[in-house]
Amino acid sequence: MLQDPVRRRLYEYVVAQGREVGRNEAAEAAGVTRTLAAHHLDKLTGAGLLEGASRRLSGRSGPGAGRPAKVYRRVRAEFAVSLPARDYRTAAELLAEAAEEAGLDAGLGAAARRRGEALRGTATPCGDLEEAARLLAARGYEPHLEGEGAQEGAEAVAPVVRMRNCPFHAVAERFPPLVCGMNLALLEGLLGADGPVRARMDPRPGECCVVVEHSKTNDD
Repeated sequence: MLQDPVRRRLYEYVVAQGREVGRNEAAEAAGVTRTLAAHHLDKLTGAGLLEGASRRLSGRSGPGAGRPAKVYRRVRAEFAVSLPARDYRTAAELLAEAAEEAGLDAGLGAAARRRGEALRGTATPCGDLEEAARLLAARGYEPHLEGEGAQEGAEAVAPVVRMRNCPFHAVAERFPPLVCGMNLALLEGLLGADGPVRARMDPRPGECCVVVEHSKTNDD
């Protein structure tokens, strides 16, 4: 389904926005005509990778508001393909259940931190939020930077990297304290201790439970 380069560009653009995207916007982003974009977006919807709806993009309603436009966003469902069949999710859930019952949170966190350090290898601790975002993107977290470019007169907000995807989502839904703590420890190891950026818990519905920000010592 995603082998077609245009279709893949459209899918990746919709996913990256974290909101509903109209056909005109998607077509412009992919550099194709609206008709071609609509064709591929509807194919992605039919395959269950996107979900479509109709909205008035003008924000108005009633007479003169115009016809509703077709908009798209990523579905919340999770897809996995394995040939031959494998069932790693059940294994992960059983291991998480056993660890939770045995009170192994601290041991799991220590192992996750070591794994993050191993993934970082000999590299120095992550230097800034842009570098952190690149590392997180490579691990499938779908990071995006928030808090920059505040409008004049608005209260300044410190920038953070938030993540639209949690690679451990299915297991984290069943065992949130255990798996979210493991995720935090993994990212602490990956980013590096005592560096310019740090990971911390800040759950938000529909996103990863961890955010990355400048270390407090870096802001003082």
